[in-house]
Amino acid sequence: MPQTNFGSEMLWLIIIVAGLGTYLIRLSFIAFFGRLDDIPERVERALRFVPAAVLSALVVPQFVYADGSIALSPDNLRLFAGGLTVLVAWKTEDILATLVAGMGALWLLSFLFA
Repeated sequence: MPQTNFGSEMLWLIIIVAGLGTYLIRLSFIAFFGRLDDIPERVERALRFVPAAVLSALVVPQFVYADGSIALSPDNLRLFAGGLTVLVAWKTEDILATLVAGMGALWLLSFLFA
C-alpha cells in the first residue's frame, strides 16, 4: 500500500471533500436536467458516448501502463490478452464469453511466457 505524508485528519478531510464534490457534481446534473422538458438532441447524442469513454479510461491504462511507464512492447502480455478480448467482445457481444476469453488468454499467456 502506498504511503503518504498526510496525517489521518488530512486524509479524512480529503475523503470528505472529494465525496462532497462528487455529490455536488451529480446533484447539479439532476437539478439541471430536472429544469429541462426535453434534453437537446446534441447533448443526448454526446451522452451516448459517456459509458464507452468511462470504460476505456478505466481499462486501457491497465493494458498499456506497467511498472510506472507505458509498456507497448511484445513483452506486455496484457496487450495480447486485451486484443483477443476486444475481438471476442466485438464478434460475440457476449459478456461471459468476453470475460472467459480475456482471463483465459491472460492466464495462458502468463503460464507460457512468464
